[in-house]
Amino acid sequence: MLIGYARVSTDDQNLSLQKEALHAAGCARTFEEKISGAKRNRPELIRMLDQVRPGDVVVVSRLDRLARSTRDLLEIAEQLKTAEAGLRSLHEPWADTTSPAGRMVLTVFAGIAEFERELIHERTSVGRTAAKSRGVRFGRPSKLTSEQVALARRLIGEGTSVPEASKILNVHRTTLYRALEGSVLGSNETGN
Repeated sequence: MLIGYARVSTDDQNLSLQKEALHAAGCARTFEEKISGAKRNRPELIRMLDQVRPGDVVVVSRLDRLARSTRDLLEIAEQLKTAEAGLRSLHEPWADTTSPAGRMVLTVFAGIAEFERELIHERTSVGRTAAKSRGVRFGRPSKLTSEQVALARRLIGEGTSVPEASKILNVHRTTLYRALEGSVLGSNETGN
């Protein structure tokens, strides 16, 4: 069965041209939405993807009606593939997963998207390493100052348990354990 999906971004826009094109293409049913394509939670898209069956083909007038990014398009195409359904765009004839050429093009897009994600990851990793070497700290700021950690070490050295020291410093004991990590803790520090 050919299933249409039509979307416009605002209530002011009209779906009639898309609906006519989908009807002319032979779509037996059309899911329609007036919502931004940037939103991931589009109720009609979700409903359509839940109802698609093996052998169905989702037809859109243009790919940007279905997805705003290559990543979103590939995720939707993968969902359709898992459901053993196809995807076809009326204005982008190369985007037809029911043909070998269309599947190849989508596979190339998927490879490019994966390559792009790996490049971003690599650049981010190099940037983080460089920032760390310059002394930039990542994550949440520590709840304890170096003076408080020194006080905790002194208290623990004098026989106070870590749970007791954490109460004195008004932090959870896990926070104190984390701050003390790397130092050699004595058996009296575990609270036993």
